[in-house]
Amino acid sequence: MNAVPESFTLQAYNTALESENRMHDDAVAKEYGFSGGLVPGVDVYAYATGAAVRHFGADWVRHGWGNTRLLKPVYDGDEVTVESRAGEGGALDIAVVARGEVCATLIARLSDAAPAAPGLDEFPLGAPVDERPPAAPESLPVGAVLAPHREFADPRAAFLALDDMRETLDVYAEAGWQHPGQLLRQGNWILKANVVLGPWMHVESTIQNYEPAPVESGLETRGRVLANFERKGHKFVEVDCLVLGGQHTPLLRINHVAIYDPRRARAA
Repeated sequence: MNAVPESFTLQAYNTALESENRMHDDAVAKEYGFSGGLVPGVDVYAYATGAAVRHFGADWVRHGWGNTRLLKPVYDGDEVTVESRAGEGGALDIAVVARGEVCATLIARLSDAAPAAPGLDEFPLGAPVDERPPAAPESLPVGAVLAPHREFADPRAAFLALDDMRETLDVYAEAGWQHPGQLLRQGNWILKANVVLGPWMHVESTIQNYEPAPVESGLETRGRVLANFERKGHKFVEVDCLVLGGQHTPLLRINHVAIYDPRRARAA
């Protein structure tokens, strides 16, 4: 473990201009009061993990824990500063700052070893979805077991993603690991595999890493709906996901929270 790392800067990049989620499109995002298309929350999280790995080393990728909150938008081209300070109980408190505002936070911790991964019986396979229904309380009921999302291994894409996420650490390329930001995308993908989403926003995730994901490994994400609620006119969903690698090896668990129906979308 190193001393609290110095801050570092990078230029944000919107990797999702062609995404099904049109909140990343300039014109659509402006309809919701934003200045432009939002940089994906998983990429903002990826920026913050640079501080966690600088502080805790590669063990954080192996079995670290984190809670990230997306507070304000980050826009394409923003100059972003990643700042960190010592937190309580050995944690590292990380802030992603753009335009003079804290846009996201990450609390990162590292125990001596990862807690035991859940058994696969806790994450059964949901039935395949032939035709995705619109996202709604009825299509995302509490307790629903979601259809899995599966990805084939794509080492070239994994390496290209490092540049997209503005990663400058060598550990991922040298070890042949997929980036934590890429893995957190699985929380988004399993939602998209089950329902049709309009413009929507990822707002928070809690992540427990169990093992790094080799670039040669395909992924299978299983999940279930923990909560579906309305707050201040926004409709939220919370899902509990387990991401598996080859031979059904648990790689990480994600508690993923998103606004799937923003207030302005329903008023439009």
